[in-house]
Amino acid sequence: MMGKSITKFIATIVIIATLAYIAVAGISVFGKTFPSALDEERGIRRGLDLTGGSVITYEAQTDTVSKEDMATAIQMLRQRLDNLGYTEATIAQQGDKRIRIEIPSISDPEEAVSKLGATAELQFMDADGNVVMQGKDVVDATAQFGPTKENGPNEHYIALTFSDEATEKFYQATSQAAAKKAEGKNFIAIVLDEAVLSAPFVDKPIASNNAIISGSFNTESAAWLAGLISAGKLPFSLKDIELRSVGPTLGEKSLETSLMAGGMGILLVFVFMLLYYRVPGFIADISLIGYMAIVAIIMAGMRVNLSLPGIAGIILSIGMAVDANVVIFERIKEELSLGKTLRASIDAGFDRAFKAILDANITTLIAAAVLWRFGTGPIKGFAVTLAIGNVVSMFTAIVVTKFLLRQTVNMKIKNLWLYGAKGGSR
Repeated sequence: MMGKSITKFIATIVIIATLAYIAVAGISVFGKTFPSALDEERGIRRGLDLTGGSVITYEAQTDTVSKEDMATAIQMLRQRLDNLGYTEATIAQQGDKRIRIEIPSISDPEEAVSKLGATAELQFMDADGNVVMQGKDVVDATAQFGPTKENGPNEHYIALTFSDEATEKFYQATSQAAAKKAEGKNFIAIVLDEAVLSAPFVDKPIASNNAIISGSFNTESAAWLAGLISAGKLPFSLKDIELRSVGPTLGEKSLETSLMAGGMGILLVFVFMLLYYRVPGFIADISLIGYMAIVAIIMAGMRVNLSLPGIAGIILSIGMAVDANVVIFERIKEELSLGKTLRASIDAGFDRAFKAILDANITTLIAAAVLWRFGTGPIKGFAVTLAIGNVVSMFTAIVVTKFLLRQTVNMKIKNLWLYGAKGGSR
């Protein structure tokens, strides 16, 4: 029993150490790459205040612009930015007809404009260049994965839903396109800012308000095209009148200082937990290392855009992870003071602390969900990092810490002083 517990304890530490290594260095297994959290190309991306980026100023190409139309344009551009993964980008109105956008991690403004693709209204054109439909005719566009034909293979595609008025226009357009199959002109091009995003072929007329776009899509390209189509209903055309790159507002030196301060703070927490709670504190330190590694791996995999608000969300979630362990250990000490055995105290302590930890984490997740749903830019970044850290902290506190504590009991480490309590062994 004792030998198995020692093996499990050591194996858990090895797993956590491996996760920490993956978080820092990255790894490739069976053709699947887990990028390092420090890899800006494939891992966590830095926000504009940390790494600089591009600033674009657009101007509405119309004589008069209502407040409602400007609000719609800003909302659509915000959705395009979010679809591209630039949740840390900022967007604001300037004057009556201009919109200013700041996009992190893209030092070339021309590249930023190309990626955003937001200077004109979306259009559907036939092979002769005639506009058959516009972006406003599309009610919804979503990226999906599955068979597009009966008994066909699974593939990535975009599912379109048209308005009732557009259904007839789409039927007429697909009928005319299908009739030109022999000429090789049986396609309808999806055009944005005079650039063809996709040109799917039409095999037969489509009379319903649903259609699909299939082709050589992957997860990212399908989501990108679906996002542009969904957000392609701008009320007017936009022209970029200013393009420039900007440096980081925080600066490399300030970033290094902030990371050093954060590292010192975490180190002090480690020392405090170890000295005050002893064996449970040591286990909490191990769990906290695992927590930070898992969070880093998830954020790198999601390519989170990290800025100062995002860092604040990480620090807050680290504090919640430590707090969860403190609540558990104090409950264990209370159970020990009642004369219970160490094993019974650990089980009862976790049971008593679980509701308090669950309530705190659920309310935090609700707050994060509200911030993500109604917030924009850096606020969404804060919500994402807070939610990720919150979920992972629950796992490490309830599962990892409890598992390791049970192994220490099985390893005959039962001196109560080592658990921060008074007395002998139980």
